[in-house]
Amino acid sequence: MQTPTITLRDGLVLPAIGFGTAGLRGATGIQTIDSAINNGYRLIDTAYNYENEGTVGQAIKRANVSRSDLLISSKLPGRHHKYKKAIAAIQESLYRADLDYYDLYLIHWPNPDRGEYVEAWQALLDAKRFGLVRAVGVSNFLPQHLDKLQAETGELPEVNQIELHPMFSQPEQRAYNKNHQIVTEAWSPLGGSGMNLSRPIRELPLISHLAEKYGKNSGQIILRFEHQLGVLPLPLSHDPQRQAQNLDIFDFELTNNEVQQISALDQEDARVSGQDPLAHEEL
Repeated sequence: MQTPTITLRDGLVLPAIGFGTAGLRGATGIQTIDSAINNGYRLIDTAYNYENEGTVGQAIKRANVSRSDLLISSKLPGRHHKYKKAIAAIQESLYRADLDYYDLYLIHWPNPDRGEYVEAWQALLDAKRFGLVRAVGVSNFLPQHLDKLQAETGELPEVNQIELHPMFSQPEQRAYNKNHQIVTEAWSPLGGSGMNLSRPIRELPLISHLAEKYGKNSGQIILRFEHQLGVLPLPLSHDPQRQAQNLDIFDFELTNNEVQQISALDQEDARVSGQDPLAHEEL
């Protein structure tokens, strides 16, 4: 089944699910990303601080898919929020990946204690005007950070990539994003090993029950849940079969009641890594 699409405010069309690449480096990283592309992923998400933009670039060159059919996203690190440093870092990102442009470029974290994210945002807006990127957004930004961007530059991001999974579905942030025509992307959409849980999210009774009901695996139930929330998830898998399964979520639909039941799994601050955008400083 063809992957649905999401159109950003300024017209860029993204597939409704993408592929995360954190931790994928070197030859094995290239093989994993190449496998994802062969399985049908067209949106590939990386970051300056993942130290794998070169790996992503090599996978793109080896792929049996033209560059114009792929959408590549990267992120600006906190140590380069100053305007001139930000412009240079975006150029360096392109050099590392050997690309002429990024389809989407985000500020990785607001780093509020440093207070330079508005300057970084202006650099991203200018990078878009310069033709270095096609669309710009942010990652891990809270409403107060977004309000400040709009107040000081007059422009809001097209994307906000946030941590989101069945135990941390972020309804307030999603509502803010939707009301301001900002697409919500999800990192760690399946949860993660850093969560303090007695069992993985995939093994929770509700998720297991729904997987059995629909003849899907637990990961597919979770990703379908996020899709029905209007979120664009970015799962990562090293396994080609699991990569294909994570894409195969568009031939069934959870009921509204089931979506509400999964949403009710939310726990206060059930973050994978404990990184709170109000305090976390990513350099």
